[in-house]
Amino acid sequence: MNVADPDASVSSIAAAIGEPARARMLYCLSDGRARTSTELAALAEVSPSTASAHLNRLKAAHLVRVFAQGKHRYYSLEGPTVAAALEALSVLAGTPRPAFVPRAPSRLRAGRSCYDHIAGSLGVSLHDRFQALGWLSRPAAKGLAYELTLRGAKALESLGVNVDETRALRRRFAFACVDWSERRPHIGGALGAALLKLALKREWVLQDLDSRALEVTRRGRRELLARFGLRV
Repeated sequence: MNVADPDASVSSIAAAIGEPARARMLYCLSDGRARTSTELAALAEVSPSTASAHLNRLKAAHLVRVFAQGKHRYYSLEGPTVAAALEALSVLAGTPRPAFVPRAPSRLRAGRSCYDHIAGSLGVSLHDRFQALGWLSRPAAKGLAYELTLRGAKALESLGVNVDETRALRRRFAFACVDWSERRPHIGGALGAALLKLALKREWVLQDLDSRALEVTRRGRRELLARFGLRV
């Protein structure tokens, strides 16, 4: 892309969006949920190899970003400016997009354990609240890793989480774990495990060991609102 020529830059981005399959991929990601290239290929009705080529084009145009988690590579929009541009184009076209409908069972979608941390809508909401409260930060050059800010560390210490002890465990401290039902991140790692342990100990949630579902108790609803400003 020729950044010195704004007309050429705009034209390059418009051309990347303008191919129908690539446009479908972008709009599939505009709900804020990450998806794999296989899923995007199916949604765009193209072959996996064609989808890979399209995604490389979108990545080169800085419209999408990719990150690895386990054996999967997830794609999401590069940022809110891309989502805003897509929304503006939808308004001009007069063609509203259908909303994403999760297929996971409602109990698991609402809240569940993912390994040893909180997942589902509850986990994603906690992640978002921690970010909104300024408790999480991203260290430079560490991918999806998170660090606690001083404010976040003090808040969790006041709740009974031993941050130094949690940090000393032989595992990643905190990272963005893509939620399989919400397709947005919740908090994984030692910090995520400490939060689940705290929620169970304080009886904010009850765990169904057969299904891994987490049910928020009446006390939990009260405490989550008081401690984090989170309504569930």
